[in-house]
Amino acid sequence: MDSSIEMAVFVRVAETGNFSATARALKLTPSAVSKLIGRLEDRLGARLLNRTTRRVSLTEEGRTFYQHCTPILAAIEEAEQAITEFHGEPRGLLKVNASTAFAQDHIEPLIPDLLARYPDLRVQLTLSESIVNLIEDEVDVAIRIGQLPDSSLIARKLGSARRMVVGAPAYLEKYGSPKTPDDLKDHNCLILSSATTFNQWEFKGPDGPRRIEVSGNFETSNGIALHRAAIAGIGLIRAGNFTVAQSIRKGLLVSILDDFDAATEANVYAVYLHNRHLSAKVRAFVDFLVEAFSPVAPWEQAS
Repeated sequence: MDSSIEMAVFVRVAETGNFSATARALKLTPSAVSKLIGRLEDRLGARLLNRTTRRVSLTEEGRTFYQHCTPILAAIEEAEQAITEFHGEPRGLLKVNASTAFAQDHIEPLIPDLLARYPDLRVQLTLSESIVNLIEDEVDVAIRIGQLPDSSLIARKLGSARRMVVGAPAYLEKYGSPKTPDDLKDHNCLILSSATTFNQWEFKGPDGPRRIEVSGNFETSNGIALHRAAIAGIGLIRAGNFTVAQSIRKGLLVSILDDFDAATEANVYAVYLHNRHLSAKVRAFVDFLVEAFSPVAPWEQAS
C-alpha cells in the first residue's frame, strides 16, 4: 500500500475522530480503515490513536505525525493540481524551432494571436536551417520540411508544398532561362552553407532521381538572405513555394523548370516527441497551426 494513502486515511481519522465517518468519506469499509491504521502503526512502531467505543483521539506520537503529514499531503495535492492544470489550459514555456524563412513568413505572424488566445503561455522561437534534436535541444515542437526519417516523432501535416527553382526577371533577361535541369550547370546557383536537403537539387528522371551539382558565387546560412539575394538578381535559388510564392505573385521572382518535378517531397510538418500524456501547450500549439493553415495553407493559395 502506498504510504501516502495510509497518511491520507490517518489524517482523515484524526480530523473526524471516527473510523466510520472516514470510511464513508473515502468509500472504504470501517474494517479497511482500521487495518490501514494498524498497518501504519506497525510500520512506524508507534501507537498513533487512542481508540474508544465512541471516538478516537491522537496520542502524543499521533499529534507529531499529524503535523508532519498535513503539509506533505497538501504538497501532493498541489503537485497533482499543477499537472492537471498543465493538461487543461496551455501554460508555461513552449519551445519552438523552425527555419528562418518559414518562421518569418508563417510562424511569427501567428504569435500575437496565439498569445492572445493563451495568455498563460510563453513562447521561445529559435531559428535554424539545420535539423535540431528535440531531446538534446529541449525543443517542444519543430517545423520540419521535406521527408521525415525519424519515425520516433509524431508529425502533423500543416500543408502540401513543393520545391521550385526561381530567379529574378533581371537575371533571366541577362543570362537566359534554363530549359532543363542540366542547364543549371551553366548558371549562378546560390545555396545554403548549412547542411540541408534544400541544397540537393534533385529532379525526377526516366531512370530515377537525378541530382544536379550546382555552384555559385554566394552562399549563406540564412534562408531569408538567400531569398533576398535571388530577388536582387545575383543568381538562381531552389526554395519551397511557402517561401517564394508571394515574391512570384509580386513579379519579383519567376518560377523556372516547372515541367520538371522535384524528386523529393517538401511538405510541411509540425513534429514533436511521442508522449502518451501530451502536454496542453504542445497540443494547443499544434492544433493552432493546423487551424491557421486550413483548409488551404497560405503559400498554396498564393502559388
